[in-house]
Amino acid sequence: MELETLNPCIINPMNDQPNRLVNPEPRPDDRLDQALRPRRLTELIGQDQVKENLSILIAAARQRSEPLDHVLFYGPPGLGKTTLAHVLSNEMGVNIKISSGPAIERAGDLAAILTNLHAGDILFIDEIHRLGRAVEEVLYPAMEDFALDIIIGKGPSARSIRLKLPRFTVIGATTRLALLTSPLRARFGAVYRLDFYDQRAMQEIVARGAGLLNIGADHGGVQEIARRARGTPRVGLRLLRRVRDYAQVRADGYISSTVAEEALNLLNVDPLGLDDVDRRVLFTIIEKYNGGPVGLNTIAASISEEPDTIMDVVEPYLLQLGFLDRTPQGRIATSRAYQHLGMVTPENQQQQRLL
Repeated sequence: MELETLNPCIINPMNDQPNRLVNPEPRPDDRLDQALRPRRLTELIGQDQVKENLSILIAAARQRSEPLDHVLFYGPPGLGKTTLAHVLSNEMGVNIKISSGPAIERAGDLAAILTNLHAGDILFIDEIHRLGRAVEEVLYPAMEDFALDIIIGKGPSARSIRLKLPRFTVIGATTRLALLTSPLRARFGAVYRLDFYDQRAMQEIVARGAGLLNIGADHGGVQEIARRARGTPRVGLRLLRRVRDYAQVRADGYISSTVAEEALNLLNVDPLGLDDVDRRVLFTIIEKYNGGPVGLNTIAASISEEPDTIMDVVEPYLLQLGFLDRTPQGRIATSRAYQHLGMVTPENQQQQRLL
């Protein structure tokens, strides 16, 4: 098939959500990202306000010769929460233990991790909102009093023993801050939100990745990839690797603006970074439900996706672009969405917004 015949708005009904090229959730082929991750705060690109706050947090802890206060990062996936945890570990010169909410199933699992920590160590818990209630109850005194309460025995002969733990730091990461319980959230001394990266920062990230991977690319090629990366470093680096493959096979290994555009069109990623699933959501709202309002569950059922997938992965970027509005009655497609899809905005859309 010739590139000129590719339509970026073609909908693939067999699209598999985990295999989306622009899905910000980690995939096995992202293993190269480990080598691309910044190791120091000065190497980080973007998130300037968070970086400034973290630099103060680190400097203050060093001056007092104390471990860092507990830190919580939240925001959409793929923005660097895990990277920041590694950066804090490197800056403080301490070890980091990595786990996740779903992996810590029992209180005993958490107790085993905590008792193996040394003074100043960092415990990074990804998707911390998915910790079980019994596990959280063990984590509370560990974070607050650096103590571990253990029950020995059963029934009337049971007794409680409190073990002292070295002072350590918990770094939590979550994509769903609202699902984090209030007692757990209150035990974090520093809470930071990570936002989508702007175009300038994305260009720097893609250019840095190209340099580390020894990929030849000009400014136009880097700019084209960054423009379609949805403001998400993980997506940008993934697109860079796919464009590198295309350039290696069809363009002598060099990424120019034209090569990047052809490769990304072939991958069905449009100039704003929308893929099949994004367009399916917009087409469903516009064509099946006259632009909305329509409920999230209805949209999910119409395109055979999970409501959580749409809310966590698809909607944040569409909202950032101004393609969707959330109202008490449901989701509404905006005039920008109609224009991007090459459709005529209905005259009654404004009236629908006001209902």
